[in-house]
Amino acid sequence: MRPFILWVIVGVAFSRAASAEELPDVKSLSAIVIDAETGAEIFGKDADKIRPIASTTKIFVAMAVRKKGLDLDGWTEITREDVRGARGGARTRLDIRRIFRNKDLLRAMLMASDNRAPTALGRAAGLTPDQLVATMNEIAKDLHLKRTKFTDPTGLRGNVSTAREMAIALRHALEDDVLREIMADDYELVVGKGGRPKIGYGTTNQPLVARRYTVLGGKTGYTQAAGYCYVTGARFGDRDVVMTFLGAKGKQTRFADFNRVAEWITKGAIGARFKLGQTVKRTKLKIDGDVHGRVAKSR
Repeated sequence: MRPFILWVIVGVAFSRAASAEELPDVKSLSAIVIDAETGAEIFGKDADKIRPIASTTKIFVAMAVRKKGLDLDGWTEITREDVRGARGGARTRLDIRRIFRNKDLLRAMLMASDNRAPTALGRAAGLTPDQLVATMNEIAKDLHLKRTKFTDPTGLRGNVSTAREMAIALRHALEDDVLREIMADDYELVVGKGGRPKIGYGTTNQPLVARRYTVLGGKTGYTQAAGYCYVTGARFGDRDVVMTFLGAKGKQTRFADFNRVAEWITKGAIGARFKLGQTVKRTKLKIDGDVHGRVAKSR
């Protein structure tokens, strides 16, 4: 018997009845699907288990520098501080002493997960690496994410969360038009100051590239400790959902899990399945000088 439990909120009609046998066979160790409008849970598997989150961390970096008023059209030089912060990570394409527009650094970080971008963006927003991490933790607190903790801005070392809390975080990030535009982009040519270098960045969000479903944008991640991670938004008909998959053993497994859930939803299983007793409340998150109303799951 699969280790999934499904709850239904009283008074909400089903689109059709579903049995446990109809649930998607998700392979990732933790997963969740939530309604993007209400935050209500549609599907879950060990959704509250605390796990390392690898480069999905960078969603919080983006929200942190936006909160601090990052000048998108400003320019920032890649320094040795950024080299130190990225040590142990994947190959970078942001060479030291090269200067890039801040919006392009956001693209490099969110689309291709470049590990030199987080500290460079923090510096552009007036934050030291420690202050950037502190701001990321403040945002997690503002969003009532009690199990999300950061010690590093790249995701290479120590950061933890849960599938549920990462889905909530992405839901808020997608409400920022700038971040949503970047995370929905599949390719961008980034040009350094003076016309050099010219770097083509493609997204690591494979379902977005495949275009089999309407993907709103998200973030991937991998470390040995975290396994393969993926958090993304998607639209099915007139309904937006956010999905998180953590701890997948294979690189393609997280994307196969997305496809399994997406197929389950398109067959009508989405209906109205919510956790009994779940409530939502409004909170506010200040980003780039504006206060936006948010819906956050109360726990």
